[in-house]
Amino acid sequence: MTITYISRISYSMLCLMLFFLLTPASAQQNSTTATLTKLDAYYQQALKNWDVPGMAIAIVKNDSVIFAKGYGVLNNKTGGQVDANTIFGIASNSKAYTSAALATLVDAGKLKWTDKVNKYLPYLKMYDPYVTENLTIEDLLSHRAGLKTFGGDLLWYNTNYSREDIIRRMQHLEPDYGFRDGYGYSNLMFITAGEVIEKVSGKTWENYIKETFFQPLGMNRSYTSVNELKGLQNVASPHGFDAAEKPVATTLTAWDNWNPAAGIFTSVTQQAQWMRLQLNRGMYNGKKIFSENANRYMWQVHNATPVSKAAEEYMPSTHFNGIGLGWFLSDYEGRKLVYHGGGHEGMNSRTVLVPEEKLGIVILTNSMSSIMAPIANYTLDQFFGVKNGKDWSQVSLDMMAKAKKTQEESSAKAPKEKKRKTKQTMDLSAYAGTYYSQLYGNAIVTIKDGKLSLQLEPAQALGGTLTHWQHDIFDLDWKNDFALLTPTRVRFLVGEDGTISQMRLDADNPDFHFDELQFVKVK
Repeated sequence: MTITYISRISYSMLCLMLFFLLTPASAQQNSTTATLTKLDAYYQQALKNWDVPGMAIAIVKNDSVIFAKGYGVLNNKTGGQVDANTIFGIASNSKAYTSAALATLVDAGKLKWTDKVNKYLPYLKMYDPYVTENLTIEDLLSHRAGLKTFGGDLLWYNTNYSREDIIRRMQHLEPDYGFRDGYGYSNLMFITAGEVIEKVSGKTWENYIKETFFQPLGMNRSYTSVNELKGLQNVASPHGFDAAEKPVATTLTAWDNWNPAAGIFTSVTQQAQWMRLQLNRGMYNGKKIFSENANRYMWQVHNATPVSKAAEEYMPSTHFNGIGLGWFLSDYEGRKLVYHGGGHEGMNSRTVLVPEEKLGIVILTNSMSSIMAPIANYTLDQFFGVKNGKDWSQVSLDMMAKAKKTQEESSAKAPKEKKRKTKQTMDLSAYAGTYYSQLYGNAIVTIKDGKLSLQLEPAQALGGTLTHWQHDIFDLDWKNDFALLTPTRVRFLVGEDGTISQMRLDADNPDFHFDELQFVKVK
């Protein structure tokens, strides 16, 4: 029986080998060409269906860039054609660069993944002293330090704080879950990782990324700051949404303090070289950039996360989810996926790697839509040969439409928010003054032209006019219409002595926790 079993296995393998040996290369090439033609049409239709101004896509297979193309416009007001060399912000896809940069330092024996962070940054303090003493390099890269998702992100958003300033202020962020006992997506931890790179290498994060990756990979149109884009041609404009949920062009703002978490700008043609490096496990055109051991360590699960019931229904072939170092990990149709997304203010993106297929996909957009994941899923299906696969783009649009309808029906049934006919309880002068947050710093409230005006001192771009709503609550009219800002109210609290003692900013904002800013009146 054993001999027969081996014989059958050998015969099957022989048939498979003969198939590839005897199938003309032209037939295989024709099959790939047909797949790419089908995908090209799908991408064009998806762009229209999602009302995305512009996007670019590149596909790497077997160490070759087999597809790279742009769709739509650079700016929906001024036009300009997107192509494969158009520059976009890749936002949090930058995190993989930061992890790989640390990998090169591990390879060089200059640090260990398990090193304590305060060995290199002695000024680091977390809310819990135990975390301060035990936080490791690995913890920084796997979203398990205890902070809630996007916790503390107002520290970098449009502020003048340096990376060191941000790290010093993290001690005032209360943990959301136990250390190494949960998940909270943290940009601040990657900012901290960037400072470790500078301390160990003696180079800024920006220069280390350029010298270690951009230069050897020929990524000569890749950048680490918005400021480097000035005067360049073929740069996509970011787009937010107007009141009718239609894309509207905005401008890029330089947030250099967040660069190790999300600061890279590049094109799909250039990002394709990065995917080649990753899929070749640290090798690029015969040169070792980082070791295979480091690559495997970054691609193993360091923080397991659950697969929800909704996720199982949406994608039944996914059985695990986890966090690597700078990457997300899961499985799909029997293959391991290594991936990450990116969300800039007006630009969303996604990179997906399938190591065993030597397949990589990058999708860059100048929109805040969620078009990237369904497009990536559909692309995977075509290369995996999934039979009766889903039209992922339409499935996602239908889900969003259903969710929106449910929300509208729920809102229609809910009691309407009624503005009571009240006046502020005090003269405007009682609200004016300086308010201090241990985490954030000062906020100044002044009277201008008979109205209150708020200014967040660390972020001169953040502030605006206050219009009374009811009692001691005011609507904040932001002076800058940034895409990541949402309707916000300012609520003043009365102390025991009957005077205004504190201030809160209330906003249903998915990206920033304004409730972390506990302002106390100090002047």
